[in-house]
Amino acid sequence: MRLNNTLTRRVEEVVPVDDRKIGMYSCGPTVYRYVHIGNLRTFLLSDLLRRALEFEGYEVTQVMNITDVGHMTDEASDSGRDKMDLAVADEGLSPKEIAQKYTQAFLDDTEAIGIKRVHVYPKATEHIPEMIELTERLIENGHAYEVDGTVYYDVRSFPEYGKLSGNTLDKLRAGHRQELEVDSNKRHPEDFALWKKAGPNRLMRWDSPWGEGFPGWHIECSAMSMKYLGERFDIHTGGVDLIFPHHEDEIAQSEGGVRHEVISAWVHGGFLRLKEQKMAKSSGNIIRIGDLAALGIDPLSFRYFTFETRYRKEMDFSEDALRAADTTVKRLRQRMAEWGGPAEGLGSEAKAFDGRFREAVADDLDMPQALVILNELASSRNVPDPEKYSLVSSWDQVLGLDVERDARAGWQPSDEVAALVGERDAARANKDFATADRVRDRLQELGLEVMDTPEGTRVRPRI
Repeated sequence: MRLNNTLTRRVEEVVPVDDRKIGMYSCGPTVYRYVHIGNLRTFLLSDLLRRALEFEGYEVTQVMNITDVGHMTDEASDSGRDKMDLAVADEGLSPKEIAQKYTQAFLDDTEAIGIKRVHVYPKATEHIPEMIELTERLIENGHAYEVDGTVYYDVRSFPEYGKLSGNTLDKLRAGHRQELEVDSNKRHPEDFALWKKAGPNRLMRWDSPWGEGFPGWHIECSAMSMKYLGERFDIHTGGVDLIFPHHEDEIAQSEGGVRHEVISAWVHGGFLRLKEQKMAKSSGNIIRIGDLAALGIDPLSFRYFTFETRYRKEMDFSEDALRAADTTVKRLRQRMAEWGGPAEGLGSEAKAFDGRFREAVADDLDMPQALVILNELASSRNVPDPEKYSLVSSWDQVLGLDVERDARAGWQPSDEVAALVGERDAARANKDFATADRVRDRLQELGLEVMDTPEGTRVRPRI
């Protein structure tokens, strides 16, 4: 398996820390609003990567955080309000009720598009002791300092700051020159908060060695990833918008705490844009997965739609393109039902297709190429139908499209339909094309797609 590592800016072979076992941490949702399909494209990346690794025989342990405190409205600085506080003010629910409501909605939406449940969903509010312990360790290691109840990370104490994003300290200092408001408690404008002093109106607060307060957003991922995956693990995923400051700060915290590299590969997914803009809850420029279901589109077709663009690239949402993907997925399921069932073994042609598919997936998740191979197989005259069934059902471990749905349902034509098919074939054999056309029209009125094949008339439910 080869992946584009944002840290090294190269496509590299995955070399696990522990033989064939992979530890993977994926940045999860901030549970103060519903997620939209732009968010879900990023979560699909981590699911696709996990499925691909498991397809190749790796044992994957995946952890995804639930941010229910500490994520501020201004992500590039320490100003602004906690997004959970905003939701409380908007909805009149308690912070715990807000978190429960939107965590469940997130799990429901991810299940709808075939995202596997991860092994652990740690909540930020349930890991405050781990965050305090890591903050104390950073102070002891000379990377952090406390001023009036707030603890800051001294970025100049970490010489490699900027290695992930390219935002070196020189660039950051230049960006701060024109700022009118810089926290006067910071030693340097670029420093960021690990622990924040709670103001008088702050709802979510905890005791700490520095007084009552709450954690910064970045510290949660460092503390929870190392708790569940150890001080060295393999892959960290997220959207490109998290590279800076979130993931850059996470590296500084984790490596500053344990004094060595923690994560081998960083994998980031591109934006899904609506009307040529990034989807964002704040702008209302969003579509939810439930909106697609209301349009008659299978949510799993959204998976196929995202596979048509390489995960690292931005892509534009188009309802027409999504409907085309929906048609393709539903037709693939029908073909599976027509192919009947799996073969006992694979011939040379089928094995060649399998090798090509595996190579595409292993080549930095080249799903556009994988879909080309899938569609070539479906139309191939050189691979018997049962072998096609075997291959596609195997590949669905990665695709996650529930390709055997129609085959499991076992659609069979009714006696009326079977009689009409027989009548049409007889008419065509006798060159009575007027009768054949009339029967075809009747079959179409029954909601069937009518196909002429060398074996005769074939019908299936029309999409």
